[in-house]
Amino acid sequence: MIVKKDEISKDITNSNDEIVIAFKNVHKSFGENAVLKGINLTVKKGENLVILGRSGSGKSVAIKCLVGLTKIDAGEINVLGTDVAKLKEQELNKIRMKIGFLFQNGALYDSMTVRENLAFTLEHNDKTLSDKQVEDAIVESLKNVGLEEAIDKMPSELSGGMKKRVGLARAIIIRPEIILYDEPTSGLDTITSKGINELIVEIQKKFKTSSIIITHDLACAETTGDRIMIIKDGVIYAEGSYNELKNSSDQWLHNYFN
Repeated sequence: MIVKKDEISKDITNSNDEIVIAFKNVHKSFGENAVLKGINLTVKKGENLVILGRSGSGKSVAIKCLVGLTKIDAGEINVLGTDVAKLKEQELNKIRMKIGFLFQNGALYDSMTVRENLAFTLEHNDKTLSDKQVEDAIVESLKNVGLEEAIDKMPSELSGGMKKRVGLARAIIIRPEIILYDEPTSGLDTITSKGINELIVEIQKKFKTSSIIITHDLACAETTGDRIMIIKDGVIYAEGSYNELKNSSDQWLHNYFN
């Protein structure tokens, strides 16, 4: 069922499912530019939530607020039972250790090999691991994304799709409870995008992760999203399944999907 924006806040408190992320009336402005104007959303345990919206609608700002990279002006962001907006940096880092992040451009360190990129992330997250534990985790993570052969390559030797896969391997190597995907198919051709979309679903099923997928790619939304929300004018305009939104009688939604 499609839920319109004035009903979404009610769902936050009425759901019987375990909620791992909840935005409650979140506001964020940059100078006079109000980007988020009272965002309300939830992510259930084990769910892939897709957030759609036109360029500049605030999709990426929302997940940067979630991990504390951007401070909100008002409201509450509850992650795994904690209001992250109230945390100091040291406490916030403990929450971040439970979150994997796939950046839009991959964000690999150019001077490091694939192995070194993954090792850096893992060792930063857990300093108690032995060299063998680190190496085993790197190999397993690359196997999970189908890139074992790239372990000693430099980022400059990788295609766009391979960089995304390495970025995903880096996101899952810490065994996160939550994964945030920022435009996972941006800049990729149709075939490569399809492979990334399928990999996102495989990761969800294998590791039981809860995820927010920020995208403008309707094919990505259709393949990966258990539930979809659309940001419009700084608020969640509507939510539902892909088919519910696509086949809605709402004229704005009809124009968006067709």
